Amino acid sequence: MLAMSGAAGWAAAAPGTFAAADASVPTRPIPSSDEPVPAIGLGSWITFNVGDDPVLRDECAAVMRAFFAAGGRMIDSSPMYGSSQAVIGYGLDKLGRTREAFSTDKVWTRDGDAGPDQIATSAGHWGVSRFDLLQVHNLVAWRDHLALLFEMKARGRLRYVGVTTSHGRRGDELEQIMRFEPLDFVQLTYNPVDRHAEQRLLPLAAERGIAVIVNRPFRGGSLPERLAGSPLPGVAKELGATTWAQLILKFILAHPAVTCPIPATTRVAHVRENLDAAHGALPDTGMRSAIARVIADRL
Repeated sequence: MLAMSGAAGWAAAAPGTFAAADASVPTRPIPSSDEPVPAIGLGSWITFNVGDDPVLRDECAAVMRAFFAAGGRMIDSSPMYGSSQAVIGYGLDKLGRTREAFSTDKVWTRDGDAGPDQIATSAGHWGVSRFDLLQVHNLVAWRDHLALLFEMKARGRLRYVGVTTSHGRRGDELEQIMRFEPLDFVQLTYNPVDRHAEQRLLPLAAERGIAVIVNRPFRGGSLPERLAGSPLPGVAKELGATTWAQLILKFILAHPAVTCPIPATTRVAHVRENLDAAHGALPDTGMRSAIARVIADRL
């Protein structure tokens, strides 16, 4: 049995009780509930895996402080990400923002019976009584873990259920799960270079009413790095994008099925830059095609 609270544990963090800054950030509704979430989240893969180093932990807390100050809420992690969960918990506790986070984590073990203990350990790292969203990471033992997560949701120990893939892998299997399981969320890779999800997965998510979290929006940081020094196309000015990172995020957000990309960063300036991308105009279909062509030509 998991040591997680029931409905009372969520009451203090119900929608509408968050900091006023949230109101200034464009939001997207979660289709299964219509609850709004800010359109840019925060990933933690690699960037928050800093162990017990006090200086690096405080740097991560500073990134989280800037994220919340700009109106962000969704923070994503996984047991796979080393010390990232504990570092998130440290930052939330230091900032006093535990109840403001839209806590998003994963279950990641091939032993279906080990799921409850792993989730309880993850919740302890975060310092939360229960998660907003738990996802089956990279579809590992997904049948066993989805059954557990749906049971937790039914009992009020979890708000939303999802599954994840990355790097475009296992798309056919993901499609079948999306068709036949009552998912709230799916997490997948999507950006102007990796567009396979446009063919079937994103349209299916829209059809089935499944929220979409986008991982690897910058290909682990390699897209902005390779484009650095190359002038932005004219369309960037029309959209109010001042950096390649913002242009990429606007490309992603313009797809109607996308709910929230989750770029990871170690820098306060970058987290502010990322949140700013949610403001202003988004590209239309023609602009999106032009952005993808320009980026492909410059890589």
